[in-house]
Order: sequence, then C-alpha cells, then structure tokens
Amino acid sequence: MTTSHTLSERDSKALLADHGVPIAPERFVATADEAGDAADAIGYPVVAKLNGDAIAHKTERGLVRLRLGDRAAVVAAATDLLAAATPADGDVDVLVAPMVSGNRELIAGVVRDDQFGAMVMLGLGGILAEAIADVVFRPAPLDQATAGDMIDDLQTQKLLGAFRGEAAVDRDQLVSLLVGLGQLAADRPDVASVDINPLIVDPDGRLVAVDGLVEIGEPDTSRATLRQRPTDEQFAALFEPKGVLVTGASTHPGKFGFVSLHNLLSNGYQGGVYGTNLKGENVLGVDTVADIESLPDDAIDLVFVCTPASANPDLLRACAKKGIRAAFLTSAGYGEAGDEGIKAQADLVALADELGILLAGPNGQGVVSTPVDMCVQIVAPYPPAGKIGVASQSGNFVSSFLNHAKASGVGISRAVSAGNAAAVGVADYLDFYADDPATAVGLAYLEGITDGRGLMDRLGEAAKRKPLVLVKGGSTEGGAQAAASHTGALAADDKVFDGACRAAGITRAASIEEAFEAAATFATQPLPAGPNTVVVTTVGGWGVVTADAITRDPDLELLTLPDDLLAAIDEKLPPRWSRNNPIDCAGGETRDTIPEVLSLVAHHPDVHSIIYLGLGIQSNQAQMMRHGRFYPDHGIERIVEYHERQDTRFAEAAHALSVETGKPILTSTELAVADPSNAGPVAVRASGRLCYPSGERAAVALGHLTRHVKYRQARGL
Repeated sequence: MTTSHTLSERDSKALLADHGVPIAPERFVATADEAGDAADAIGYPVVAKLNGDAIAHKTERGLVRLRLGDRAAVVAAATDLLAAATPADGDVDVLVAPMVSGNRELIAGVVRDDQFGAMVMLGLGGILAEAIADVVFRPAPLDQATAGDMIDDLQTQKLLGAFRGEAAVDRDQLVSLLVGLGQLAADRPDVASVDINPLIVDPDGRLVAVDGLVEIGEPDTSRATLRQRPTDEQFAALFEPKGVLVTGASTHPGKFGFVSLHNLLSNGYQGGVYGTNLKGENVLGVDTVADIESLPDDAIDLVFVCTPASANPDLLRACAKKGIRAAFLTSAGYGEAGDEGIKAQADLVALADELGILLAGPNGQGVVSTPVDMCVQIVAPYPPAGKIGVASQSGNFVSSFLNHAKASGVGISRAVSAGNAAAVGVADYLDFYADDPATAVGLAYLEGITDGRGLMDRLGEAAKRKPLVLVKGGSTEGGAQAAASHTGALAADDKVFDGACRAAGITRAASIEEAFEAAATFATQPLPAGPNTVVVTTVGGWGVVTADAITRDPDLELLTLPDDLLAAIDEKLPPRWSRNNPIDCAGGETRDTIPEVLSLVAHHPDVHSIIYLGLGIQSNQAQMMRHGRFYPDHGIERIVEYHERQDTRFAEAAHALSVETGKPILTSTELAVADPSNAGPVAVRASGRLCYPSGERAAVALGHLTRHVKYRQARGL
C-alpha cells in the first residue's frame, strides 16, 4: 500500500525555493514576542500561521491570521495560534510573512498521473479557479519553450497582460518557475505532488508564492513498457507483400472470407493471391487449398485471417513454415471477450513473437496500401492514392477517414485498424509511417491507453520526423466510460493527455472531420513561414466569418495590409473594394482580377498564408442555366462554358501560385460538399489539394499548420 506525507510549510517552501520558486520573505519564530519582532522587521501588514511537521491544511483548522496591522495584533494572534496546537501536531512554531495581495492569482504545481507520470501544472487561481477550470499540463522535466507554450495555452490571456493599471505578468519569471518545478519532479521521484496556491501576481507583474506544500510518497520508478516495435521488414510484409493469403475464403458473399478476397482482387493488387477453404473451392477465380501446407514456400508475406480464434495458433505455425512474416487477424473472441479471451490473446502474441510474425489485430477490419493497390479489408471503401497514413483503434474511423479521402480526393498511403492492438499498436504504425517515403503525415484515432509514457515516447519520436494528427475519443466523462468498454483500456485525463500531446508536437484535433482536414492540409500544402494570413474573397460575408475564425486562433494573425500592397490592389479593383483584410473584391472582378490579386498577395513578403473564398459562384449559376429550359439558346451555352472555365482558371491559379511562392493557399467553398461536380471544387481536387467546406474550417486547418511550424522553430527542429 502506497503511503505519503506532506512536508511542513517550512520544509516545503525551502525545497521549492531551491528549485527557483519565488517565496515571500518570511520568518519562523518560537514565541509571540518573537513574532512581534519579526513583523516589525518585515513591515505591516503581515500574516501569521501555525507551522508544524504534522500540520498540512491550516485553513480548515483556523490556524491562519490575515491582515495583521500592528505589533499588538501579531502578538495576540501568535499567542492564540500557539495555544491551538495539539500534541498530534508535534513541534510547532509561528510563520510570519508579509501580507501579499494582488488582483490576479495563479496556481502551479506538480501531479503524478497514473498514465503519464510527473506533470507540471499551471492554471488560473482565485475564487473562480474551479468554475473556469483554466488549467494546463506538461510532462516533467520541461524546457523553456515548453513552459512558454503552457503560458500561451491558458485561455485567460488577458489576465496575463497589463490588467487594471497593473503590469503584465513577468513571463520570464513564470517560465523559470515552471522549468524549476519540472526539474524538482525529475530530481525527486519521491515527490508525489506540489501545490502552490495561490501564486500571487503583484502590481509590478512579479510572482510570489504565498502558500506551497510538497507531498512526499514512494519513489516513482515506473518506466515505459511498450513492446519493441516490429521491424521495417515485418512492416513491409504487412504493407507491401509479394503475396497475400486469405484463410477461410468463402463462396458466400456475406462472409468475411468472401468480402476480403473480393476487395483484394477488385482494386488492382498485382501480387500473388491465395486462399484456404476446407472444401478447396474456387472462390472468385482463386483455386483455394484445404490446408496451408499445400501452398508454395516463400511466395506469401501476409496472411489475412478470417478463421475462428480456436484455429489460429496452428494456423500461425503453418504460416511461419511457409515464410509468412505478417498476419492480420479479423478474428474476435480475444481481449474484448473477458479473462479467457485475454489469456488466449496473450498466448497468441507470445506465439507470434516466437515465430517472428508481425501480429496485427485481432478483432480488426483490415489493411490498405495504395502504393501496391492493396485493399484487404472486410469493409469498403478503397481510397485514392495519396500521402496520408492512417492508424486507428476503431475500425469504423478507418472507414471514416477513407470515406473523407474519397469525397475530397486527398488520398491515403496506408491505413490499418489496430483492433485490440495485442502486439502492434497505433503508435507503432505511426512510427513506421514517419520513415515511410509514401507517407507525408500520420493520422490516427485513439481511445484507450495502457501505457501513457510509452505511448508518448513513441508518438513523440514519430512527430519529430513527420507531422502527426491525432483525434482522441473519451475526452469527456461519458466518452471515457464508453471508451473503456470499447477498448478495455482507460481513457486518460483529457487535460493531461492534451498537455502530453502539445509537449510532443502532436497536432490534436477536436473531431474526425477536423483531423482529416488537418492531415489533408499537411499532405497537400506547404508549411507557412509565419502567422500572417490574408483572406481574398469575392463577397463580404464569407470574409467576415473567416476573419473571425482567424482572429480566434491564438497562432494566426489577420495581417493589416501593408501600404504598398494596398496601392497595388488599388490598380486592380474599383474604389469600392474593402481596402482592408479581408480583401473583398466587392463584385469588381474582371476576367483576370482574381488571379492577379492572388498573385499580388502571394508574392508580398509580409504575407505567409492566404485563404481564398468564393470559388464556384459563377459555375453554380452556369449549372442552373445548363439545366434550365432556355439552354442552349439565347447565348447561354457560351456564358456557361465561360463561367466554368473561369472557376477552373481560378483554382488552377491558386495552386500554381502556392507552388511558385511556397506559401499555403487554401481554397474554400461550401460547394465542395453541396455540389462536388461544380467546376471550381473539381479543379481544386484535380490539383491534388483539399477544397475546404468553409472559411472557418480552412482557418482551423491553417492554425494547425502554423502551430506545427511554431513548435519546431522554438526548438530548432
């Protein structure tokens, strides 16, 4: 049983001061008269507290006296405090300190999370702390850049700046304090928690820790326990096999053994395709065999298992003899099926390790690898080829990401459902994608966590090499309960998990749609050099809401247009244009206006990114004309073709300028989803880029790119 105790306030503050925490000047005295002397030396008003090794929570026992304005009050208070001591308190004395006050209070400290270990905490203090719950975490130890990120992540940024005539919070001092707390947690694995509350901000912006308690427990000696990642050769067997075997191949179109073979054969895979079937039937043109021993040696790398769990141990042994190095198991009845299933799963993992086989699943839906035209899944769809590598604890969300890829045209390199992740987890796949030439960005859905430290070690290493976008289920209490029942693993505290992601440079999205759009943006847009963003729009309302979205993002800047850019645009637009950012063309466009204005903006050195709105309006009208009863007479045919050519030109111009300048240009129109056949979105998809359904969603995706750049720049990556 773990035991812990809280250090006295004297010992707590001494330890904190040694690690850079600013402690108010205070004295510990033995008598009431000495308390009066101490107060005279410090200056009034003061606070007096009873201090002792066994006294942790003074307020509850009334052992604190505030705002003592003269010596008599101090002596009387000290007399009362000493009289209130009990034998259980042990040796006691009186703490006398200046009465520090300020309009702003923070809280800081250290907690040891069961999943992620020691975490440094920073939050808003004072009477509204619990109601607002503005608190952020980072793993300990942390560097100055990470401490700065913590400060930037607080929602109540206005309280950190100049406030009601008081100076801004001393950022350098706060950074040093957070770094010191992280170092304390690293130096002292027996420190179970640190609670600095309140951390007062004085009128000059300086920080003073008024109260600070350190809890000591058993040393934290736990370490990351993730399994060793499969080798590149094993992953090659999974994602680029020279031959695939489907076990349990079936002639029944409703069986997994039929569907998986059908999907493999129907999407262009050129490797060898084999199947087992107890009757040796011909299934979809494949002559199956009754047993694996009848198959050729060293012709197959991957086995896709559609047989019951009871048959799988013997099946893996037979596969190993044939040189098969990877197995994907759709079979259920393992870790999700109670104690007996958990044991069967552990035994199967041990067997796969012994045989040198990568074991994917069990209870998964399949694997996709577009570089070799492979879709061996028990469900649709098969996506277009692209640069996004997908891994998910939930097979349903693999399907979701693949559906978004089909709809948007932004394609997938690899995709796999981890299933129970008995031997290979989401982090392992993402770590492989980080070195995969076919993949530009990793995209993952995660729920349950069994080893937070190991997970973040592996994800953090992957994120150093390639962008990584993650969406996590179980971020609320209700979702966490659902996640636990779904995966059999716990969902971590969401704020702690978020802090671990931020510290590792992982892009965390709030929804599946946001995650896909962030990954698609990483895959198809250049990275911005900075935060300055310009909106170019053909109508005002869209520009206004997009400007709002940019302004809300803490890492984007709605650029004030430089004078030389204003003057240049004046030459292209009539006087009624907005002369501001967003650049609202106000219906003053001629044939070449949009490409020319986009070019002026993209080539300006102060501009880092562009969001272009209004594509497809002309083609929308063209479509109504094309399907109206007057087409093709009255000159309608010519104007329809002109409108559609124009929108195509505009999309192509945005793409070409982005390539030429190396700057992201995000094109947005609701027609991307309302009418995907519109010439504008069609041309964007043809360029290989994502057409965003709204300016707000484009701004969110751009914010993720900008944070990624900011993170890497701050760390010299």
